[in-house]
Amino acid sequence: MYIHGSGCVSPQHSTGPGFLDEPLYYSASSLKVVDADYKKWIDLKLIRRMSRVIKMGVAAAHLALEQAEHTMPDAIITGSAYGCLADTGVFLDKMVQQEEQMLTPTAFIQSTHNTVAGQIALMLACHGYNNTFVHRGFSFEQAVLDAWMNINEQPDQSILVGGLDEITNHSQEILARFGLYKKEPVDTAELLQSNTQGTINGEGAAFFLLKSGAENALARIDGLELCYKPGNVNSVKSFIQAFLDKNEVPVDEIDLVITGRNGDSREVDYYNSVESMLPGAGLACYKHLTGEYPTANAFACWMATNILRQGNVPAAAVYKTPAKQEIQKILIYNHHQGTHHTAMLISAC
Repeated sequence: MYIHGSGCVSPQHSTGPGFLDEPLYYSASSLKVVDADYKKWIDLKLIRRMSRVIKMGVAAAHLALEQAEHTMPDAIITGSAYGCLADTGVFLDKMVQQEEQMLTPTAFIQSTHNTVAGQIALMLACHGYNNTFVHRGFSFEQAVLDAWMNINEQPDQSILVGGLDEITNHSQEILARFGLYKKEPVDTAELLQSNTQGTINGEGAAFFLLKSGAENALARIDGLELCYKPGNVNSVKSFIQAFLDKNEVPVDEIDLVITGRNGDSREVDYYNSVESMLPGAGLACYKHLTGEYPTANAFACWMATNILRQGNVPAAAVYKTPAKQEIQKILIYNHHQGTHHTAMLISAC
């Protein structure tokens, strides 16, 4: 399956022509996206009625289509663990304040997880297959797998696939109670070297136009595997080795490993174990640029696609080991809260 276009809205300048040339660093407990000029893709009357996550998703989807020089996908598939949190909060607040009387339906309609995919379809007048996966840390990956199955059945399809999640004040406060985030704001430039518990919250949206044909493609997705609650470090190593064996890729053919290191001391052993399996590969990370959220792997996929397209790893993404001069195969390994582990193999065309 080939990536023909990619688009991303993130806490970095990812909507412009550069590729992490001037990374943004923060001192915060959460990272919010750098809003694009949404007027390029969305009518002003619609913008006023859209929440942030809808605008993020629509912009990323249009960027992917523009890069692929494609106007109409055959299907739209998204993954989102939290959905439209802001509109959910608005609806629940009004329900309490107005004692369940005279509620406007708009916030409820826009609070569902599939709102973004539906809005993109409405704007494009796309009447094809439309689906949204809500599988926590596997949400984006399930969307990719669904696209893969659809393309296997109908190879002439083009499918728009994306992963997205947003931060709200309510979600930040609730998730912080579970000890997921640092107790004090941290400099994101030093996040990966942190030895304390917790990470920083993040958000973003990334979309890809996927096809079965290789012509004019940016990158190729060779494999994707999921592992739920592996139990220990050795189980994770076995999972990665089995994944590479299944795809017939020797360890020494991996040129770059992109991991989801997030500065949480409780989760570092998993990443150390996978990196130790690939001593000859370069090491890169991304969550110091985006923060932690269930569909953050969509940003990693966007970053890998651009690395293969441009032939170099941005300095801001390099972790300890620099990448090889010629990058042909990239392994992305990520886990969310130690339970949802994913491995993705992306190659140059």
